[in-house]
Amino acid sequence: MPEYRAYTDEELILKFQGEDTGAFNELVYRYKDKVVNFLFRYTGDRDEAEDLAQDTFVKVYRSKHLYKEIAKFSTWFYTIAVNTAKTNARKKGRMSTISISDFDPENEKDFDLKDSGLTPEDTANAGIENEYIQKAINSLDEEFRTIIVLRDIQDLEYEEIAKITGLPMGTVKSRINRAREKLKKLLSDIYPYKEAN
Repeated sequence: MPEYRAYTDEELILKFQGEDTGAFNELVYRYKDKVVNFLFRYTGDRDEAEDLAQDTFVKVYRSKHLYKEIAKFSTWFYTIAVNTAKTNARKKGRMSTISISDFDPENEKDFDLKDSGLTPEDTANAGIENEYIQKAINSLDEEFRTIIVLRDIQDLEYEEIAKITGLPMGTVKSRINRAREKLKKLLSDIYPYKEAN
């Protein structure tokens, strides 16, 4: 829908509040891969991530009138996605530990972390590394997992993460640092051998 591409996310949600469903379709197009990636990293399960993404968009559709112009659309959107994921985790009674027994790194759908600077020689090992990274993320407590995925995978700013989580900026920065330290230790424990160039 080329006619919608020139609009900002905020303009699109306002148009959708005026019953323009084409604007909603453009938002889905812009955010579907991002939210599935976020939810996949949060849950470790591709099918569950896709179901939760669909639930998130349904909630956006039904709650469009709740969006206020004072907020960035992405902040409002990710708040809904985070709450949807947390509610689902509570229902399943597994807030702290998530199994990835059905994780398939060779699946046809690609859920990559952002570029970590891998050289071409590392590419063959990327799928294996990705699986270890997912295991490490899944083993984090929920409070750390949410924040590290929002920051290091979704690449959101600290201010936006603070608004999404309702946490003070200092707490956000502290948890990101602690989560990174935990991931570093976890990855060194579960994937200690990486050839040096």
